Amino acid sequence: MFFDSHCHLDRIDLAEFNNDIDHLLRLTREQQVTEMVCISVNMESFDDMYQKIQHKEGVYATVGVHPDYEEAREASVDELVELSAKEKIVAIGETGLDYYHTDGPEWQRKRFRIHVDAAVESGKPLVIHTRQAKKDTLDILKQHNAEKVGGVMHCFTEDWEMAKQSIDLGFYISISGIVTFKQAENVREMAAKIPDDRLLIETDSPWLAPVPFRGKTNFPGHVRLVAEKLAEIRNTDIDSIAELTSRNARDLFKL
Repeated sequence: MFFDSHCHLDRIDLAEFNNDIDHLLRLTREQQVTEMVCISVNMESFDDMYQKIQHKEGVYATVGVHPDYEEAREASVDELVELSAKEKIVAIGETGLDYYHTDGPEWQRKRFRIHVDAAVESGKPLVIHTRQAKKDTLDILKQHNAEKVGGVMHCFTEDWEMAKQSIDLGFYISISGIVTFKQAENVREMAAKIPDDRLLIETDSPWLAPVPFRGKTNFPGHVRLVAEKLAEIRNTDIDSIAELTSRNARDLFKL
């Protein structure tokens, strides 16, 4: 019923789930979350992550290097394209730009360009992380023809103007548990405006657990709480949010 478009199963502390990923997935399905995408953050952990999800029903993955991981091994366009052809790999990323803790380093932009080029070559959509880097993110996407493959602006907290420009490039906007946080009124206002056919939901687990679990370990089962909040914001019902966001995710990831 629900589709968690962005989680990190390999980063969740399984000690809270009987040290068993299958137990975690059973609890997830009890919340009617039947599909999810496990997001790659570096090449060093890709093989281990892929082995964890490879034979799990309804679990897909991506390949990429996160913009915050300065010391991570860089991936080439050829490597990303080759790995993206593996079974159940549905997108390139998590990639993008994050200037929150930096002054906008060139190595981030270089890494981002490689990922966009790999996405265009492979035909796979992009999973974008963007934080306080609106202009450079949009400029690189446009310069490197990202509109040919589209993608998702994950855990989106930027302004509506950036959301509109991203949608014009063929991107979806994904809302995380942040939408339930008391101080996130800007996210709620933006989330109300996203067209039905461009909306996704996610947990970004194990981080950003929604209220009333804020501060605790997040897991894909909590994505229904994001859907509940969106139903309230958008004056609709949770079944409608579940249906449209699942359909959008399956369209985006070509499932």
